[in-house]
Amino acid sequence: MDHNLDATIALLKRTPAALNVLLRDLPQAWTHHNEGGGTWTVFDVVGHLIHAEHTDWLPRANMILEYGESRAFEPFDRGGHAKEIQGKSLPQLLDEFTRVRSENLGKLHALNPGPADLARRGRHPALGIVTLAQLLAVSALADFTLMPLFRRLRSLPPLNEAAHP
Repeated sequence: MDHNLDATIALLKRTPAALNVLLRDLPQAWTHHNEGGGTWTVFDVVGHLIHAEHTDWLPRANMILEYGESRAFEPFDRGGHAKEIQGKSLPQLLDEFTRVRSENLGKLHALNPGPADLARRGRHPALGIVTLAQLLAVSALADFTLMPLFRRLRSLPPLNEAAHP
């Protein structure tokens, strides 16, 4: 199946607005609550998305276009978002994510990758050889893999106690 870059961009473009509608102005008791050790809060997830904007999909796309398979991508630091969230509020993170995602989509648009570019290959440190099309598609899908965390808001103690007195 051929990669549909426009559809991928449409998915990447919608995530900031969707998160803004879902999360802005929710109480901290909901957005800073996790499900136990080793789990993330909604706040952490938004920071993670910002970190990925800075270090993952666009830098890796640029590496594919510049170096091909000759240089492996830098490993992604899944905990790197801790620096992104220090001293910030959730509204600040949502605004930052919106800004950075928009900037990155503008940079992707400027690259104007055609079919030959989308077929170019790079080297993922864990997965091996990936094409630019695969990298972009996985990046868009990654936004959706985080959505179940937001559905878990319904299990938060403040909501659960109100629903089940």
